[in-house]
Amino acid sequence: MQYKRRVIALGFFDGIHLGHSALMSKVLEVGTNNDLLPSVITFDIHPHNLITGTVIPLINSLEDRTGLINRIFCIDDIIYLHFDKVTADIPWHEFIDHLVHEFGARHLIAGNDFRFGSGGKGNSALLEEKCKELGIGCDIIDDIIIDGVKCSSTFIRDLISAGDMERANKYLGHQHVMTDVVRVGFRLGRTLGTPTINMCFQNDVLIPAFGVYATKAYPEDGGEYLGVTNIGIRPTVDKGSGQITAETHILDFRGNLYGRKVRIEFYKHLRPEIKFNGTDELKAQIQRDCDQVQAYFVG
Repeated sequence: MQYKRRVIALGFFDGIHLGHSALMSKVLEVGTNNDLLPSVITFDIHPHNLITGTVIPLINSLEDRTGLINRIFCIDDIIYLHFDKVTADIPWHEFIDHLVHEFGARHLIAGNDFRFGSGGKGNSALLEEKCKELGIGCDIIDDIIIDGVKCSSTFIRDLISAGDMERANKYLGHQHVMTDVVRVGFRLGRTLGTPTINMCFQNDVLIPAFGVYATKAYPEDGGEYLGVTNIGIRPTVDKGSGQITAETHILDFRGNLYGRKVRIEFYKHLRPEIKFNGTDELKAQIQRDCDQVQAYFVG
Protein backbone atom coordinates (compact mmCIF):
# COMPACT_ATOMS: atom_id res chain seq x y z
CA MET A 1 0.00 0.00 0.00
CA GLN A 2 1.34 3.43 -0.89
CA TYR A 3 2.26 5.26 2.31
CA LYS A 4 0.24 8.39 3.09
CA ARG A 5 0.06 10.66 6.13
CA ARG A 6 -3.59 10.65 7.16
CA VAL A 7 -6.04 12.21 9.56
CA ILE A 8 -8.66 9.50 10.01
CA ALA A 9 -12.28 9.50 11.18
CA LEU A 10 -13.17 6.23 12.91
CA GLY A 11 -16.68 4.76 13.09
CA PHE A 12 -19.23 2.70 11.21
CA PHE A 13 -21.01 5.76 9.77
CA ASP A 14 -24.37 4.21 8.96
CA GLY A 15 -26.65 6.96 7.69
CA ILE A 16 -24.00 9.71 7.88
CA HIS A 17 -25.99 11.74 10.41
CA LEU A 18 -25.13 15.06 12.06
CA GLY A 19 -22.98 13.35 14.67
CA HIS A 20 -20.90 11.84 11.88
CA SER A 21 -20.83 15.21 10.13
CA ALA A 22 -19.09 16.71 13.16
CA LEU A 23 -16.33 14.10 12.81
CA MET A 24 -15.99 14.71 9.06
CA SER A 25 -15.79 18.47 9.55
CA LYS A 26 -13.02 18.01 12.11
CA VAL A 27 -11.16 15.68 9.73
CA LEU A 28 -11.24 18.35 7.03
CA GLU A 29 -10.10 21.04 9.46
CA VAL A 30 -7.19 19.00 10.82
CA GLY A 31 -6.21 17.84 7.35
CA THR A 32 -6.05 21.40 6.03
CA ASN A 33 -4.12 22.74 9.02
CA ASN A 34 -1.59 19.89 9.17
CA ASP A 35 -1.14 18.84 5.55
CA LEU A 36 -2.74 15.43 6.20
CA LEU A 37 -4.97 13.47 3.85
CA PRO A 38 -8.60 13.55 5.13
CA SER A 39 -9.63 9.90 5.41
CA VAL A 40 -12.33 7.62 6.78
CA ILE A 41 -11.75 4.08 8.02
CA THR A 42 -14.80 1.94 8.64
CA PHE A 43 -16.06 -1.63 8.18
CA ASP A 44 -17.90 -3.38 5.37
CA ILE A 45 -20.48 -5.00 7.66
CA HIS A 46 -21.87 -3.87 11.00
CA PRO A 47 -19.69 -5.35 13.79
CA HIS A 48 -22.83 -5.97 15.86
CA ASN A 49 -23.99 -8.59 13.35
CA LEU A 50 -21.00 -10.85 13.94
CA ILE A 51 -20.55 -10.19 17.64
CA THR A 52 -24.18 -10.71 18.71
CA GLY A 53 -25.46 -12.92 15.89
CA THR A 54 -28.39 -10.59 15.25
CA VAL A 55 -28.62 -8.42 12.13
CA ILE A 56 -29.02 -4.66 12.38
CA PRO A 57 -30.62 -3.37 9.16
CA LEU A 58 -28.45 -0.64 7.68
CA ILE A 59 -29.76 2.83 6.95
CA ASN A 60 -27.65 2.92 3.79
CA SER A 61 -25.88 0.46 1.54
CA LEU A 62 -22.10 0.59 1.37
CA GLU A 63 -22.44 2.38 -1.98
CA ASP A 64 -24.68 5.06 -0.49
CA ARG A 65 -22.44 5.48 2.57
CA THR A 66 -19.56 6.15 0.19
CA GLY A 67 -21.63 8.47 -1.99
CA LEU A 68 -22.78 10.57 0.97
CA ILE A 69 -19.23 11.05 2.29
CA ASN A 70 -18.03 11.97 -1.20
CA ARG A 71 -20.87 14.39 -2.03
CA ILE A 72 -21.30 16.13 1.31
CA PHE A 73 -17.69 16.35 2.50
CA CYS A 74 -15.64 15.79 -0.67
CA ILE A 75 -13.66 13.08 1.15
CA ASP A 76 -12.52 10.49 -1.37
CA ASP A 77 -10.13 8.44 0.77
CA ILE A 78 -12.55 5.92 2.32
CA ILE A 79 -11.09 2.60 3.48
CA TYR A 80 -13.38 -0.33 4.21
CA LEU A 81 -11.89 -2.99 6.45
CA HIS A 82 -13.44 -6.44 6.31
CA PHE A 83 -14.96 -7.27 9.69
CA ASP A 84 -14.67 -10.94 10.59
CA LYS A 85 -13.73 -13.03 13.64
CA VAL A 86 -10.05 -12.23 13.18
CA THR A 87 -10.81 -8.50 13.12
CA ALA A 88 -13.13 -8.79 16.13
CA ASP A 89 -10.40 -10.47 18.20
CA ILE A 90 -7.72 -7.79 17.64
CA PRO A 91 -6.81 -6.14 20.99
CA TRP A 92 -7.73 -2.47 21.04
CA HIS A 93 -4.14 -1.19 21.33
CA GLU A 94 -3.00 -3.35 18.40
CA PHE A 95 -5.80 -1.90 16.28
CA ILE A 96 -4.43 1.61 16.85
CA ASP A 97 -0.88 0.44 16.11
CA HIS A 98 -2.19 -1.03 12.85
CA LEU A 99 -3.74 2.28 11.85
CA VAL A 100 -0.46 4.08 12.43
CA HIS A 101 1.88 1.60 10.75
CA GLU A 102 -0.32 0.36 7.90
CA PHE A 103 -2.38 3.46 7.10
CA GLY A 104 -0.14 6.33 8.11
CA ALA A 105 -2.44 7.66 10.82
CA ARG A 106 -1.06 10.91 12.25
CA HIS A 107 -4.30 12.10 13.81
CA LEU A 108 -7.38 10.10 14.83
CA ILE A 109 -10.91 11.41 15.34
CA ALA A 110 -13.81 9.50 16.91
CA GLY A 111 -17.05 10.04 18.79
CA ASN A 112 -17.09 9.85 22.58
CA ASP A 113 -19.06 6.59 22.44
CA PHE A 114 -16.62 4.90 20.03
CA ARG A 115 -15.82 1.30 21.02
CA PHE A 116 -13.22 -0.88 19.32
CA GLY A 117 -10.97 -3.89 19.74
CA SER A 118 -11.65 -7.31 21.22
CA GLY A 119 -14.72 -7.28 23.42
CA GLY A 120 -15.21 -3.59 22.75
CA LYS A 121 -12.65 -2.83 25.45
CA GLY A 122 -11.25 0.16 23.59
CA ASN A 123 -12.97 3.48 24.30
CA SER A 124 -12.43 7.17 23.69
CA ALA A 125 -10.34 7.67 26.85
CA LEU A 126 -8.00 4.82 25.95
CA LEU A 127 -7.80 6.09 22.37
CA GLU A 128 -6.63 9.49 23.61
CA GLU A 129 -4.04 7.89 25.91
CA LYS A 130 -2.70 5.63 23.16
CA CYS A 131 -2.44 8.49 20.66
CA LYS A 132 -0.50 10.56 23.20
CA GLU A 133 1.83 7.62 23.78
CA LEU A 134 2.41 7.26 20.02
CA GLY A 135 2.92 10.98 19.55
CA ILE A 136 -0.02 11.50 17.19
CA GLY A 137 -3.03 13.83 17.38
CA CYS A 138 -6.48 12.85 18.64
CA ASP A 139 -9.86 14.56 18.89
CA ILE A 140 -12.94 13.11 20.59
CA ILE A 141 -16.20 14.64 19.36
CA ASP A 142 -19.12 15.18 21.74
CA ASP A 143 -22.62 13.89 21.04
CA ILE A 144 -24.92 16.02 18.91
CA ILE A 145 -28.22 16.67 20.73
CA ILE A 146 -31.30 17.89 18.85
CA ASP A 147 -34.56 18.62 20.67
CA GLY A 148 -33.19 16.79 23.70
CA VAL A 149 -32.45 13.60 21.72
CA LYS A 150 -28.98 12.25 20.93
CA CYS A 151 -28.39 12.05 17.19
CA SER A 152 -27.76 8.34 16.57
CA SER A 153 -28.21 5.76 13.84
CA THR A 154 -30.50 3.76 16.15
CA PHE A 155 -32.90 6.69 16.62
CA ILE A 156 -32.87 7.57 12.92
CA ARG A 157 -33.52 3.93 12.02
CA ASP A 158 -36.68 4.02 14.14
CA LEU A 159 -37.87 7.22 12.43
CA ILE A 160 -37.37 5.79 8.93
CA SER A 161 -39.11 2.55 9.90
CA ALA A 162 -42.10 4.63 11.02
CA GLY A 163 -42.12 6.70 7.82
CA ASP A 164 -41.24 9.91 9.67
CA MET A 165 -38.89 10.96 6.88
CA GLU A 166 -38.88 14.70 7.55
CA ARG A 167 -37.74 14.20 11.14
CA ALA A 168 -35.21 11.55 10.10
CA ASN A 169 -33.76 14.01 7.60
CA LYS A 170 -33.46 16.63 10.35
CA TYR A 171 -31.15 14.30 12.31
CA LEU A 172 -29.34 13.10 9.20
CA GLY A 173 -28.67 16.64 8.02
CA HIS A 174 -29.57 15.59 4.47
CA GLN A 175 -32.25 13.61 2.66
CA HIS A 176 -32.37 9.87 3.18
CA VAL A 177 -31.12 8.17 0.02
CA MET A 178 -31.41 4.91 -1.88
CA THR A 179 -29.39 4.04 -4.99
CA ASP A 180 -29.99 1.05 -7.24
CA VAL A 181 -29.92 -0.11 -10.83
CA VAL A 182 -33.32 0.30 -12.51
CA ARG A 183 -34.90 -3.09 -13.13
CA VAL A 184 -37.52 -4.23 -15.62
CA GLY A 185 -40.95 -4.39 -13.98
CA PHE A 186 -44.47 -5.15 -15.16
CA ARG A 187 -44.59 -1.89 -17.16
CA LEU A 188 -48.13 -1.26 -15.94
CA GLY A 189 -47.30 2.38 -15.32
CA ARG A 190 -46.95 2.99 -19.04
CA THR A 191 -50.54 1.88 -19.62
CA LEU A 192 -51.67 4.26 -16.85
CA GLY A 193 -49.77 7.17 -18.35
CA THR A 194 -47.36 7.27 -15.39
CA PRO A 195 -44.29 5.15 -16.28
CA THR A 196 -42.20 4.14 -13.29
CA ILE A 197 -38.71 2.90 -12.50
CA ASN A 198 -38.42 -0.18 -10.30
CA MET A 199 -35.68 -0.55 -7.71
CA CYS A 200 -35.00 -3.11 -4.96
CA PHE A 201 -33.51 -2.91 -1.49
CA GLN A 202 -30.40 -4.88 -0.66
CA ASN A 203 -30.95 -7.68 1.84
CA ASP A 204 -29.27 -5.88 4.74
CA VAL A 205 -30.71 -2.41 4.10
CA LEU A 206 -33.56 -0.93 6.13
CA ILE A 207 -36.89 -0.65 4.30
CA PRO A 208 -38.83 2.53 5.15
CA ALA A 209 -42.48 2.29 6.15
CA PHE A 210 -44.66 1.18 3.26
CA GLY A 211 -46.35 4.03 1.48
CA VAL A 212 -45.95 6.87 -0.97
CA TYR A 213 -43.21 9.49 -0.61
CA ALA A 214 -42.33 12.83 -2.15
CA THR A 215 -38.88 12.27 -3.60
CA LYS A 216 -36.27 13.55 -6.01
CA ALA A 217 -34.54 11.34 -8.58
CA TYR A 218 -30.95 11.70 -9.78
CA PRO A 219 -30.05 9.48 -12.77
CA GLU A 220 -26.35 8.67 -13.03
CA ASP A 221 -26.15 10.53 -16.35
CA GLY A 222 -27.21 13.75 -14.66
CA GLY A 223 -30.32 15.76 -13.94
CA GLU A 224 -32.64 16.34 -10.98
CA TYR A 225 -36.33 15.41 -11.18
CA LEU A 226 -39.31 15.40 -8.83
CA GLY A 227 -40.67 11.97 -8.08
CA VAL A 228 -43.49 10.00 -6.48
CA THR A 229 -42.12 6.84 -4.89
CA ASN A 230 -44.20 3.92 -3.64
CA ILE A 231 -42.51 1.52 -1.25
CA GLY A 232 -44.27 -1.77 -0.68
CA ILE A 233 -45.74 -4.79 -2.40
CA ARG A 234 -48.09 -3.02 -4.88
CA PRO A 235 -51.27 -4.79 -3.64
CA THR A 236 -53.51 -3.50 -6.45
CA VAL A 237 -51.49 -4.99 -9.31
CA ASP A 238 -49.02 -7.49 -7.84
CA LYS A 239 -50.98 -10.61 -7.01
CA GLY A 240 -49.25 -12.21 -4.09
CA SER A 241 -45.55 -12.19 -4.99
CA GLY A 242 -44.72 -10.27 -1.81
CA GLN A 243 -41.65 -8.64 -3.37
CA ILE A 244 -40.87 -5.28 -1.80
CA THR A 245 -39.87 -2.60 -4.28
CA ALA A 246 -39.37 1.13 -4.54
CA GLU A 247 -41.35 2.19 -7.59
CA THR A 248 -40.88 5.80 -8.68
CA HIS A 249 -42.79 7.86 -11.21
CA ILE A 250 -40.39 10.61 -12.29
CA LEU A 251 -42.29 13.77 -13.18
CA ASP A 252 -41.53 15.40 -16.54
CA PHE A 253 -38.94 12.79 -17.51
CA ARG A 254 -38.66 11.22 -20.92
CA GLY A 255 -36.11 8.49 -21.53
CA ASN A 256 -35.05 4.94 -20.82
CA LEU A 257 -33.33 4.28 -17.50
CA TYR A 258 -33.30 0.47 -17.58
CA GLY A 259 -29.95 -0.85 -16.41
CA ARG A 260 -28.82 2.58 -15.17
CA LYS A 261 -28.24 3.69 -11.61
CA VAL A 262 -30.60 6.21 -10.07
CA ARG A 263 -30.36 7.85 -6.65
CA ILE A 264 -33.67 8.53 -4.92
CA GLU A 265 -33.80 11.12 -2.15
CA PHE A 266 -36.76 10.92 0.25
CA TYR A 267 -38.42 14.06 1.57
CA LYS A 268 -41.89 13.33 2.97
CA HIS A 269 -44.26 10.42 3.57
CA LEU A 270 -47.51 11.34 1.80
CA ARG A 271 -49.81 8.41 2.52
CA PRO A 272 -49.81 4.67 3.32
CA GLU A 273 -49.83 2.05 0.58
CA ILE A 274 -53.42 1.27 -0.44
CA LYS A 275 -55.11 -1.54 -2.32
CA PHE A 276 -57.50 0.00 -4.87
CA ASN A 277 -60.52 -1.61 -6.49
CA GLY A 278 -58.99 -1.28 -9.95
CA THR A 279 -56.54 0.50 -12.18
CA ASP A 280 -58.86 3.48 -12.73
CA GLU A 281 -58.84 4.26 -9.02
CA LEU A 282 -55.09 3.72 -8.94
CA LYS A 283 -54.53 6.07 -11.88
CA ALA A 284 -56.61 8.81 -10.25
CA GLN A 285 -54.71 8.48 -6.97
CA ILE A 286 -51.33 8.63 -8.72
CA GLN A 287 -52.36 11.91 -10.29
CA ARG A 288 -53.35 13.25 -6.88
CA ASP A 289 -49.97 12.10 -5.54
CA CYS A 290 -48.21 13.93 -8.38
CA ASP A 291 -50.17 17.10 -7.61
CA GLN A 292 -49.22 16.80 -3.94
CA VAL A 293 -45.53 16.40 -4.81
CA GLN A 294 -45.67 19.46 -7.06
CA ALA A 295 -47.27 21.44 -4.24
CA TYR A 296 -44.68 20.21 -1.73
CA PHE A 297 -41.67 21.23 -3.80
CA VAL A 298 -42.99 24.12 -5.88
CA GLY A 299 -45.92 25.44 -3.88
